[in-house]
Amino acid sequence: MAKRQDTKKFFENLSGAGKSIGVLTSGGDAQGMNAAVRAVVRMGIYVGAKVYFVHEGYQGMVDGGDNIEEASWESVSSMLQVGGTVIGSARCKEFRSHEGRLKAAHHLVQRDITNLCVIGGDGSLTGANLFREEWSGLLEELVQQGLIDEEAAQNNSELHIVGMVGSIDNDFCGTDMTIGTDSALHRIIEVVDAIMTTAQSHQRTFVLEVMGRHCGYLALVSALACGADWVLIPEMPPEDGWEEQMCQKLSENRADKKRLNIIIVAEGAIDSHNKPITTDHIKELVVSCLGFDTRVTILGHVQRGGTPSAFDRILASRMGVEAVLALLEASASTPACVVSLCGNQAVRLPLMECVQMTQDVQKAMDEKNFEEAVRLRGRSFENNLNTYKLLSYRKADSELPNEEDELPYNSSFNVAVLNVGAPAAGMNAAVRSAVRVGITEGHKMFAVNDGFEGFYKGQIKEIKWGDVGGWTGQGGSILGTKRTLPAKHLDKIAEQIRIHNINALLVIGGFEAFLGVMELSAAREKYNEFCVPMVMVPATVSNNIPGSDLSIGADTALNAITDTCDRIKQSASGTKRRVFIIETMGGYCGYLASVGGLAAGADAVYIYEEPFDIRDLQSNVEHLTEKMKTGIQRGLVLRNENSNENFTTDFIYQLYSEEGKGVFDCRKNVLGHMQQGGAPSPFDRNFGTKIAAKAIQWISRKLKESYKEGKVFANTEDTACLLGMRRRAMVFQPVVQLKDQTDFVHRIPKEQWWLKLRPLMKILAKYKTSYDVSDSGQLEHVTRVRPKKVD
Repeated sequence: MAKRQDTKKFFENLSGAGKSIGVLTSGGDAQGMNAAVRAVVRMGIYVGAKVYFVHEGYQGMVDGGDNIEEASWESVSSMLQVGGTVIGSARCKEFRSHEGRLKAAHHLVQRDITNLCVIGGDGSLTGANLFREEWSGLLEELVQQGLIDEEAAQNNSELHIVGMVGSIDNDFCGTDMTIGTDSALHRIIEVVDAIMTTAQSHQRTFVLEVMGRHCGYLALVSALACGADWVLIPEMPPEDGWEEQMCQKLSENRADKKRLNIIIVAEGAIDSHNKPITTDHIKELVVSCLGFDTRVTILGHVQRGGTPSAFDRILASRMGVEAVLALLEASASTPACVVSLCGNQAVRLPLMECVQMTQDVQKAMDEKNFEEAVRLRGRSFENNLNTYKLLSYRKADSELPNEEDELPYNSSFNVAVLNVGAPAAGMNAAVRSAVRVGITEGHKMFAVNDGFEGFYKGQIKEIKWGDVGGWTGQGGSILGTKRTLPAKHLDKIAEQIRIHNINALLVIGGFEAFLGVMELSAAREKYNEFCVPMVMVPATVSNNIPGSDLSIGADTALNAITDTCDRIKQSASGTKRRVFIIETMGGYCGYLASVGGLAAGADAVYIYEEPFDIRDLQSNVEHLTEKMKTGIQRGLVLRNENSNENFTTDFIYQLYSEEGKGVFDCRKNVLGHMQQGGAPSPFDRNFGTKIAAKAIQWISRKLKESYKEGKVFANTEDTACLLGMRRRAMVFQPVVQLKDQTDFVHRIPKEQWWLKLRPLMKILAKYKTSYDVSDSGQLEHVTRVRPKKVD
């Protein structure tokens, strides 16, 4: 991997003047492709290049003519919120032939297009790479045939290619998420949530088939996100005799007060003899074996449709900008690359390495080497699969550890779970996951109601496997949550820990949870009761917790903001010349406003972290006045609730109204608590499930390490941690060490990764700004064999 220079590298010196970029979408469509096209067009124009749409994928390139048209800034307006691809996509046989590629080369050379940005699946990207390899030969042929002259061949001698993966299947190796996957999960979960209510009424079993071709990602993650009873995916064919196992599991779940069963089947599901497993086969099984009323639902193309989720819009916008930077930096010696996401980090990977690895997965599966296939799918897939296995296996009481086992203690440990702070969607998924993983690990799990307040009042009771059934899809906090801090109630909390013999704590919540764990760990000197392992998992819509790039609930809130902004933009487009000023939550943290602004296509976003004065407001008003002269006659301005105590939402609304007189009128909208409510998004359900499972496994390890002479004693820094997502990994960080990284007055981390997305939002809204590209992806290589993690 290239070493990063310490000097900040700005792209002002990367000019696109004299360059032409062609952008096309190819293969199956996916939600978010339009956001990628929009970002490529606007970033391209921003750096001074010409950008061309290639309509209908490679077919348009082969046919030429009107299919290749120059794009303007306005021509990509209003497409951010539209699903599918506006410029069209087609599967093209002709491009697979040499003649077809010759025609395509001719049409590109006519317009001096030597930079291509291809948005599609592995087939489309492989085709692009072949095209690049043949390029100089194709130009020679065109010269020989007299179709182009030597000079044209000279000027267009190099073709540069950058790919972005647009596919709902998430089947491309080297990238954690492909554009469209998150939106497809949204569609699946909307359907499953709807089906669950009717299944509940009639005590039915539903068998759902989801898409994904030969990849089980959608099936696996949607099963995790809705708490399905059984999932069948191609990467994990069931052992012989699975039919009995499945039926036994379904009837056990029914016996445990559960009125419905959900079975999710990937369309490529197979058994261990490579025979396809169909939904009808499963229905017949359940009916003949158990006599349950069973229905089949095949989701089909619903999964490809609908508006892109906030995640997909941000992913596609980041990738689009990154793709243009990669094209500007490309040379004859750099390989064709794909821009992708690893954790929370943009990376560039050699296109053919990724394609090769993607093909190796299929090869491994054909050879029935399924472990290898899962490993090649990448860490995101592997983590999901491991979490699913952890949660799906319910131990019978007889299997729980007893005296004779190798464990150095008689009783199982008691672990308490509580929610602290404001409610956030996904908290319940985290609690469910923690309870079930804890039981699987042999612990007794206790639920504390109403945060630290319930703790000191003794609202603590054991919580069992069946108690958390159906919790994943529930919004808010079922346990109840309060903002109360523990410091004033340490005596009573210590007493409750003694009474219930609590050996470890899992605190799921926002900034108060962080402060609470800090206070408890500080009180260890005085109270032995707090010398137990404790871990905090961040859950707050504000995403303002130090030590974590993301927190549970923020994605759901972003989607709420994005949906509302879409409706508001639609209303503004109808009335023409209207600017909306929208206030978002977040306390002093500008995450929701900034990232929501990027996903909704805002013209300006005001936040506390980036101070602004009257001159900035003035220039934004002038910017909007200019915009109203174009074909786009609407504006969207977001303001974080605490961005400035004097420039209130009302003040900004009045200023814009006055200054915009005769040019545009204004409306204001405070989004309020709708950002905290609603069913959790697939991302939050999945993130909550995975992070809580990891937290419980850490607790188990720490309990074993700190169990001495018949009791648990843990008072070192590393036994009071926060589990956060940092760039590419989940990291346990002692809360004491996070003190220096925190601004306690404003309840935000001192450094926030998403601030580097702000210039991106400004560029896409046509502001001249300085964009630090030192954080853009360097070309890396696909990592294959990873050492086994020691857990």
